[in-house]
Amino acid sequence: QVQLVESGGGSARAGGSLRLSCVVSPYTAMNPAMGWFRQAPGKQREGVALLDCDGTTSYADSVKGRFTISKDRAKNTLYLQMNSLGPEDTAIYYCANEGRVRTTSVTLANMDPRYWGQGTQVTVSS
Repeated sequence: QVQLVESGGGSARAGGSLRLSCVVSPYTAMNPAMGWFRQAPGKQREGVALLDCDGTTSYADSVKGRFTISKDRAKNTLYLQMNSLGPEDTAIYYCANEGRVRTTSVTLANMDPRYWGQGTQVTVSS
């Protein structure tokens, strides 16, 4: 069973930065595709960033050039570096894990998460 524990959320001013972390267990769960999703009040959950098994990344258009997804196998941790934040980035952010390695290329369009973190609040003020 996969467990995802998030941290790093909080408040930031417009133009600022935050880095979200997601500690993944067991260590074998670092192999499947993983990603970050967010849900703002009154809006549907959206995929933000995706990291496939082969290291390929994909991003929502709204965050391209500002957010970077990465992982550190030595620390069993998935990261989301968020720069140039704006109020539109205010949301609860969730890390997600597919729970199994798939042969097909995984993108935000076809990602099939089976495990989710508890969520961490990100609030960006003007």
